[in-house]
Amino acid sequence: MVAFHSSALDGVARNPALPTPLLLRLLACEGGGEGRPRQAFRRAGLPGAAVAVILAHPDPGARIEFAISARAEPSQRARLVDDPSPKARGALAYGPEWRDPRTTVAPLPDDVCARLLDDSVPSVRAALLDSPHLGPSFVVSLATHRDPAARRRAARAWETLPTGDRAALLADPDPEVRQAAALGECRRDARVTAELLRDPKSAAEALRHGILHRADAERCLAGRTHLAALAENPSLPHDLVERLAVDPDEDVRLAVSLRPELDEKRRMSIHFTADAHTRGDVQWVRDGLADPEVLRRAATSAHPLLRRTAAQSPHLPPDLLDLLARAEDQVVDNLLGVYHPDTPEEVLMRVYARLGGTFSAWMAETHPRFPREGLAARYADHPDGNYRRLAVRDPAATPQLIERLSHDPEVWTRQAAAEDPRLPLHRLREALHVPELASSAGANPALPEDEMTAVLERAGIPA
Repeated sequence: MVAFHSSALDGVARNPALPTPLLLRLLACEGGGEGRPRQAFRRAGLPGAAVAVILAHPDPGARIEFAISARAEPSQRARLVDDPSPKARGALAYGPEWRDPRTTVAPLPDDVCARLLDDSVPSVRAALLDSPHLGPSFVVSLATHRDPAARRRAARAWETLPTGDRAALLADPDPEVRQAAALGECRRDARVTAELLRDPKSAAEALRHGILHRADAERCLAGRTHLAALAENPSLPHDLVERLAVDPDEDVRLAVSLRPELDEKRRMSIHFTADAHTRGDVQWVRDGLADPEVLRRAATSAHPLLRRTAAQSPHLPPDLLDLLARAEDQVVDNLLGVYHPDTPEEVLMRVYARLGGTFSAWMAETHPRFPREGLAARYADHPDGNYRRLAVRDPAATPQLIERLSHDPEVWTRQAAAEDPRLPLHRLREALHVPELASSAGANPALPEDEMTAVLERAGIPA
């Protein structure tokens, strides 16, 4: 496995013990690469003085880093709304591109979003409408905006819109807005569904969600048109569901097997194949991830895709969590490790053991319930370096053990030890000058201030 080598400066930039004067010095530096570690601009809890330095930074790249920080307060990021760089305003409008699935990104204030939507640069407006972080009240307000793209965005949140706004969007002068509105309305109106079926661009989605006339459904069956989408339709007559349940197409049979009205016996009598690695995103279960009845039906089913979708709920009660933890399904294990706050230790350890070095393993290891006590005794001498690294997590690990692990043959174990505050100071200073350990040592909260200062000076960061 190849380690990512980065500088001591990168580590210092994310060090939680970095004093404010050094942070301000680091933030104020100009230039990219070594001169501007991105993590400095994405730290949590930046003081007001640091935010002021970022907002006044002459390099737009520095302001962009702050604009997409998932750790910054929305009210702080919002101060970029008048930034002279369209790229910075676009970054602010879209918001953080990546986030921990266990956390949510708070939306920008509605008035700030409104100003971004009126920005003179089209790319800024488009970034805002593409953002996954918009507040519900702002999305509703888009229904009456003069920009058709904004009204289309509002139509995607159809069920949250007032009746009057829905009617206006269905009669909108823009054909794309009308179509987006119709795709929302077709779930309750067969006439609207029939109109959408005449357009190849909207036919599949209308078949999947809309209220269907029987004649339209039979026409699709006869022409074998979008049958997998048709098989999901909640209004499909029972006899047509039964015909699709024995269709020669595997995707069609799988779609039928996931229908919500089926009892367990009928569901499992359908000959379907579910891929061993498919995550499972069954819509009616996803819509009910906070509904106890839906969760119980899905979690207790023998259908793997229903169980996997239920495993994405943080609201599983203890008995269902225990049931899924014993499901012997690797995908279920992965999802529980990501989404549930009370995932059992043994599940987290299974994920870690199987997928060490992957995103799922990282999510398991950073889970609040990942074990800590006893890891040093169990794993300090394990033949696999991925397990020796776990010994660093143990509160009972001694400074001598941490130092020993900082010389481990496995680079990830050495890096974990280099970042641990129990590492003896002489070894910590030494690690700052070892290429693969420099970043970890720089992030060590036990690093003395004079050493942090020396790192900045070696990197040419002006005082």
